[in-house]
Amino acid sequence: APITLRLRFVFYFHFLGLYELLAALPGQLQPHVDSQEDLTFLWDMFGEKSLHSLVKIHEKLHYYEKQNPVPILHGAAVLADDLAEELQNKPLNSEIRELLKLLSKPNVKALLSVHDTVAQKNYDPVLPPMPDDIDDEEDSVKIIRLVKNREPLGATIKKDEQTGAIVVARIMRGGAADRSGLIHVGDELREVNGIPVEDKRPEEIIQILAQSQGAITFKIIPSIKEETPSKEGKMFIKALFDYNPNEDKAIPCKEAGLSFKKGDILQIMSQDDATWWQAKHAGDANPRAGLIPSKHFQERRLALRRPEILVQPFKVSSRKSSGFRRSFRLSRKDKKTNKSMYECKKSDQYDTADVPTYEEVTPYRRQTNEKYRLVVLVGPVGVGLNELKRKLLISDTQHYGVTVPHTTRAKRSQESDGVEYIFISKHLFETDVQNNKFIEYGEYKNNYYGTSIDSVRSVLAKNKVCLLDVQPHTVKHLRTLEFKPYVIFIKPPSIERLRETRKNAKIISSRDDQGAAKPFTEEDFQDMIKSAQIMENQYGHLFDKIIVNDDLTVAFNELKTTFDKLETEAHWVPVSWLHS
Repeated sequence: APITLRLRFVFYFHFLGLYELLAALPGQLQPHVDSQEDLTFLWDMFGEKSLHSLVKIHEKLHYYEKQNPVPILHGAAVLADDLAEELQNKPLNSEIRELLKLLSKPNVKALLSVHDTVAQKNYDPVLPPMPDDIDDEEDSVKIIRLVKNREPLGATIKKDEQTGAIVVARIMRGGAADRSGLIHVGDELREVNGIPVEDKRPEEIIQILAQSQGAITFKIIPSIKEETPSKEGKMFIKALFDYNPNEDKAIPCKEAGLSFKKGDILQIMSQDDATWWQAKHAGDANPRAGLIPSKHFQERRLALRRPEILVQPFKVSSRKSSGFRRSFRLSRKDKKTNKSMYECKKSDQYDTADVPTYEEVTPYRRQTNEKYRLVVLVGPVGVGLNELKRKLLISDTQHYGVTVPHTTRAKRSQESDGVEYIFISKHLFETDVQNNKFIEYGEYKNNYYGTSIDSVRSVLAKNKVCLLDVQPHTVKHLRTLEFKPYVIFIKPPSIERLRETRKNAKIISSRDDQGAAKPFTEEDFQDMIKSAQIMENQYGHLFDKIIVNDDLTVAFNELKTTFDKLETEAHWVPVSWLHS
């Protein structure tokens, strides 16, 4: 049936609004219908539940329209003035004086003026006139008018490679087009504000839309394909890289892109497109989604341009008799000759092989009966990591604890087994290494040193917060349901501030495990900055918090505040930790 016949039906219902006619109309129209196909169409159309519901709604509105209050007069202010003038000529008693006083008050006059303004206006909705140039051969044309303010319409378009038609490529969730419910993916765009678009490129049409303000009229041929309702919007991801759509040459529409920083939490609104997801920042009051590269697409891009793996010398650890763990690096001579660096159960190459893009997360709050989350501290040598850890331990020895490392060296006279170290044989140490019982381990002067998984469990079992400082490449293997680690990166300030604040400080750099402190050198500062940059670039996606140790007291207070929030507030953690 041509569009004119369809419109005739619609107006027929609009004016009559008789629900009972729905069943009778197909039979009445049957003599005027030529084909069985059109008759089937009529039966289907008038049998639609949605149409029945709309007619019922129309009848309800029509009923309430009859009850609509109509103003008795439109000139209350003039009538009040006339009444006041008439009363002035009457004998003034108390009632007349009171009435005249009321009518002369500014707020009463303003009220009557507002009444007249409202009474004289027509508040019925004004619909745009139907265009009179509709092609009768087009049996499905929609004329849509949307009001565009400063926000984008929230739809992208593309040119169909086969037909050359301009079609809607995607609808951004929460945008103006999505909220209207009138435009759908696959709809063919014919006109924008009366301008035909068949011979225009998508970029030209986008320019027309960008320059338009107020009401925009679209002439659209609806898509035949039915859209399935989306069940998405409940998935949250943590971004593991920075993204700026204006710098992305592959994005189909830069204006529709969503920028974010590493560590931001994003709510995924749609994954309909395998290449470009729709997302918004978690907690953002603006409902409009933006485009971000999908996980698969971003992994493929990053894998193609992945930089060479950076390898750096790692720390070797020992213990003082005070029971506090300290870290020191090998001297430069030792670095050349001694191959003993801390290693974890997997290689460094394995750690950096995974391309960081997104990680699905969920809110988590520690319950009272649960063990504390493991706290992992990471930072370059000399940054003050151990000083911060020492201050934490001193602040509350009942609440914080550290692991006791294993070693194969001989016990000294002033040492106790299980206090400074856990002393074991070389054979047993090597067996434990083979059985992956160490978080990290190393060899120094023909003796093994290592931190075991059981030593972490031992601290947590005492209902204490376990403070663990490890090499950054080890962090990945601690990220399990059992430990739920919170990783804090202690970062150095600028090299200028290092020179200023570390002028009288000392760094441990020894050739034996006794450790002798010496003043910082310019080379120490350069090494610290470079090492921090490597750690952040290579493993920054694993860090939950970054604290710059510019001033030890300020950094400690920030660290303490972070710990307090960690124990009392909800934090985003990988979904796998709670659904393993």
